[in-house]
Amino acid sequence: MRVKVAEPDALSEGGKLIVKVKEMEIGLFRVGGRYYAWRNVCPHAAAPVCLGAVRGTRLPSAVYDYQYGMDNEVLRCPWHGWEFDLKSGRHLAAGSQAKLRGFPVEADDTGVYVVVGDGS
Repeated sequence: MRVKVAEPDALSEGGKLIVKVKEMEIGLFRVGGRYYAWRNVCPHAAAPVCLGAVRGTRLPSAVYDYQYGMDNEVLRCPWHGWEFDLKSGRHLAAGSQAKLRGFPVEADDTGVYVVVGDGS
């Protein structure tokens, strides 16, 4: 099922919007000109993860030297600080299998739509 969740220009780059689809809260994010939709439930402790801050992360480039990367591509859970890649939904900790539950997003000149299955 395809559900309209926003008007075409509702989100600017780096923006987010919490929407309700089939009684589920879903966070809609615009990253790199594309839209991503994640269920608003952290896999760690069921926190409302999409209410967290969107920022970048520091990637090690050499001993005691860091550079910023992934600007506006990292969602930080407001309860325990778990960080997720907004493009893939994956937890950023090395070796972690944790991942946000995502939904396909379609956008055109009529709006932004989230696609959810009938059993979702």
